[in-house]
Parts: sequence; C-alpha cells; structure tokens
Amino acid sequence: MARVEMVMPKMGESIMEGTVIEWTKSVGDTIEQDETILEIATDKVDSEVPAPESGILVEILAEAGDVIEVGKPIAIIETDMDADVSAGGGDSKSEAAAEEAPEETEEEPAAAEAEEPQEQEKEEAPAEAQAKTVEGDTPPQRHGSDGRFFSPLVRSIAEKEGLSQEELESIEGSGSQGRVNKQDVMDYLENRGSATTSKPAAASSGSGLSKPVEKQAASSAPKGSGEIHAGEIHAGRPVENVQVIKMDRMRKVIAEHMVKSKQTSAHVTTFGEADVTNLVKFREKNKDKFYKENGFKLTFTPFFIEATIQALREFPLMNSSVNGDEIHMKRDINYGIAVALGESGSGGLIVPVIKNAGDMNLYGLARSTNELAGKARHKQLSPDDLAGGTFTLTNYGSVGNLMGTPIINQPQVAIFGTGIIQKRPMVMEIDGNDVIAIRHMVYLSMSYDHRIIDGALGGAFVQRVKQLLEEFDPNRTI
Repeated sequence: MARVEMVMPKMGESIMEGTVIEWTKSVGDTIEQDETILEIATDKVDSEVPAPESGILVEILAEAGDVIEVGKPIAIIETDMDADVSAGGGDSKSEAAAEEAPEETEEEPAAAEAEEPQEQEKEEAPAEAQAKTVEGDTPPQRHGSDGRFFSPLVRSIAEKEGLSQEELESIEGSGSQGRVNKQDVMDYLENRGSATTSKPAAASSGSGLSKPVEKQAASSAPKGSGEIHAGEIHAGRPVENVQVIKMDRMRKVIAEHMVKSKQTSAHVTTFGEADVTNLVKFREKNKDKFYKENGFKLTFTPFFIEATIQALREFPLMNSSVNGDEIHMKRDINYGIAVALGESGSGGLIVPVIKNAGDMNLYGLARSTNELAGKARHKQLSPDDLAGGTFTLTNYGSVGNLMGTPIINQPQVAIFGTGIIQKRPMVMEIDGNDVIAIRHMVYLSMSYDHRIIDGALGGAFVQRVKQLLEEFDPNRTI
C-alpha cells in the first residue's frame, strides 16, 4: 500500500494558518490529481485545494471549522488503486464514487466592478476574438487540449448528454484556473438548444470558424436554484413577519473589517466633479482596436488609476498608513481595486492589489486590472493578491450610482471613488462667452483618515485628480 500525506498548503508569505471550510470529497471517494477536494479560508481569501495525487481519500485529519497551521497534515490519500480497486474494475467503486461525489465548490461570480466600470451600454466583443470551434466527436478526456482538468463527474455528465471533448472545452469554466464544474455544464446544456448548440453551423463569412459560443453571465446559477455562494445574502420577500438570516464566514469577515475601519479612522469624504469628455472620446476611438490586439477590453478603470497615481506622487502623504503615533509613508504604490462578488454585489466584496502600480504605464495597468478581475471572478485570488495595498479605488458607477462615501480599507488612509459617467448640459466659457454644451461628467469622491489628512489636503488631492482627468490628451498613445 502506498499512502500520501496531504498537508495544509502555503497560501502566502504572511499567512501561517488556514481554516477548513468544507470537504468536497468524503472518506472512500476516488479522487484525481488536481481535483478540488476541500476549501480553506484565511482572513483574506477563500481558496480551493486540489489533490496532490490520484487515489482514494482514506482519512480526513482536519474537520470543517478546524484552524490548521501551514504544513500540518490534513488528509491521507491511498495512491495504490489496486489495493482497493481491481485494474479492470472501471464500473465498480471508483466509477460509483466519481458519480456520487459532489462537484467542486461553486465559484462566487464577480460583478464587473473592476473590469467593466462606467459602461453606459453593453458592448459586443469582436466576433473574431470570441469565436470558438466546437466541432468534433472526441469523447470527454481527463485533460483538455488547453491543459484544463475535467473531473469525473463533469466527464460523466458530458458522456450522458453526448458532449464531445471539443464541445466540453468550449464551455467557459467558472472554477479555479477556468475549470468547468457541474453547474457550468448544466447551464450550457440548458442554453444549448437556443443560444448555444453542440454543432454550430459555420459562420457565413466562410472563415471556417463556428459561430461564437454565447458567454454565460457572471451570475450563471439559475434563479430559484437554491444555490448560495459565500458572502451572498438571499433576501427575497420574507414569508413570516421576521426572517432570520445567518451570516456566513465571509459576510462576518466583511462586517468585522468595516466596523474596525470606522472605529480606527476618523472618516471624512470630499467630492469633486470632472469633465471626462476627452477621455471618453479617446476610449471610444481606441477600444475596438485595443480589444482585437490584446483580447480584453479597455475600460475606464486604468485611466482613473493612472490619474490617481500621478496625484499620489504629488501628495505622498495619501500613500501611507498610521501605526500608533507613527505615520508610515510608502514609496511603492500598491493599488487596490474593490471588486463586488455576485449579482449586484450580493456575494460580498474583495480588494485585489496591483503591486508596484506606480511603475506601470496605461497598458500595464489595463492588463493588471483585467487579470485581477478575472482571477476574482474565477476565485483564483491568493492571499498575496490581496496583501500590501497602499491606496484603493472603488467604482460605484458600475451599478449606475452617482456618488458614494466609501469606507477606508485599513491600514490605508484613503480610498477613491468614481461614479457613473453621464452626459449632462454644462455651462462653459468659450472665447469669453458662456455657452451650454453637452459633456461627459463624472462625480469623484474620496474618504480619508482625518487623523493625518486634513480637509485642505484631501480636497487638493481630489481637485488634482479632476484636473488630470480634464486635461487628458486625446492624441496620446496607450
């Protein structure tokens, strides 16, 4: 018999322990290498843990709720399959376990707060960038041509429903590293008869590419399915006069952080308004070309980050933290982006960090923003992705709001907010005459720690960002 001891994995440089949230496999279940078998949590992020080896889970050493140090054993895996399953026993215990085993923990869909800020209308991605070829009759395999792992349950469903390997690979997975899970397959099958087909006809252009597979919405779980993600609050109309909803772990952590921030810092919020017409025209002119060349959208977020970074260089006290009676000013600008999880933010809030953002150009900021938003959406963020932030941007305009008073992300001393960009009639002076013109306007706000940031400094910072946005050069390059 060959047994492998599975240990609590390392989750970040400063993370020394983790809490077991849930085992997705039970003792006796057959597991495959890289298949998710449990979910763990730190005070920063929840993570799925894959099996280090294929085999049978013979012993669980850490139950849900246990706090385990990094490197300590949490399970025993029997890797000698012949010890319990005969070589030809493909229809015996291993197949039964694969059929009955629960699928890996579902993902928390991220609202496109960081990736799709300020959008006034839905944009159609270029067909050539979205198109996927799904024709073929290869049976479902353990690993796809793109390296993605397909669990036994996913392959079993695919075989029963007549999905080929090519079609299975065309499904956009919401799991870790883009992994396709049970819900992804069920959603695909539900829509296959209408928007998505198993054998799409060739595009009329004659290019040989299939018609684009319709991308599933971020919150792909069918309404009424009863599925609840971490941090999500299902608040339908109560049946009784008072309905009690128990907070889950993620919601408790968010609540603790928000209350702690208010108790720690003396919050003040300052507002401004910026004319971003030149910026909007620049993005409108370049967004399609940018998408074709890079494969992701050019949103407004990197422009706002770029402007605030320039202001941070001029007002370095805004890029600091308070430790007792000491002010720790930071040279590096590690930029946090608040991302809402779930439909309309119902799944909670998380703040991934662009490390050394002050050293990046606009393209680098755009790519980093897109990558972090994707990792948040697919639940691939590590604790290191959330650590070390020195300044944060939140975009409440993504859901149509004009302005807000954000709560500081401790131990930082300021958080910047952007509202929705709207066309408004504005009075302008041209050649000494007042005229009314239609301009693209956005409200800006910043909450800051009044212990060290006075109103004059906070106001000057907001006005500097306003000036940088309004003086945006429409003839610049990305």
